[in-house]
Amino acid sequence: MSDILLTELRHGVLVVTLNRPERLNALNVELVAALNAAFDGAAEDTAVQAVLLTGAGRGFCAGADLAQITGAGPKPDLGEIVEAYYNPLVRKMRALPKPILSAVNGVAAGAGMNLALAGDVIIASASANFTQAFVRIGLLPDAGGTYFLPRMVGDARARAMAMLGETLTSAQALGLGLIWKCFPDEVFAAEAMTLAANLAAKPPLALAAMKRAFNAAAGNSLEAQLDLECQLQRELGYSADFAEGVGAFLEKRAAVFTGR
Repeated sequence: MSDILLTELRHGVLVVTLNRPERLNALNVELVAALNAAFDGAAEDTAVQAVLLTGAGRGFCAGADLAQITGAGPKPDLGEIVEAYYNPLVRKMRALPKPILSAVNGVAAGAGMNLALAGDVIIASASANFTQAFVRIGLLPDAGGTYFLPRMVGDARARAMAMLGETLTSAQALGLGLIWKCFPDEVFAAEAMTLAANLAAKPPLALAAMKRAFNAAAGNSLEAQLDLECQLQRELGYSADFAEGVGAFLEKRAAVFTGR
């Protein structure tokens, strides 16, 4: 993996670190391409049970690297960039049959904020902040922003966040339901790793089924979602992990899940 994206496997957790701290980890095409490759690898590697996504330095991700974009000319084809790099990345993250913990350790702005929202569990440090900064440069939210925000905070709040471009503290983000938990800066990295390891120890088939169900819920009727739950629960009921979970419960011991 290139130096702009660091990856390390720790006890079943693939730690993926955006590594352009001098640019607050702003997304250029090289970094987004590296992220796409990292999630391709995570999907194929059976040793990876969970992904921890974070940023180096004092920022998670400041959004798109405007210097690279404006360097392409006065009127770059932004749709081409979104279609070739951002959209495949968001699709891969949502489709990955393994949980993604977004650990927002500082600034999360524009596409950087929406990159975090593409994860399954989102946490933040006390000093982190969130901004839908697109309106400040005459754009609309991309990288799934117009999809994630209304579903997470409701239509009225999503429109206000996008149209006003105001910065939210991590405490405000917690209150709005944008993140799961907020931790003090001095323990954030350790807490993030503990939570990711916790996810990695959960039954892989159940987590994959949850992602499928939650992904489908937004477009399904209640009847269709009930049918999907029935189908997925039937599949899980035949798994060795279910038998292990029940056995461990009855024997009052910790379960050891294998993804079978």
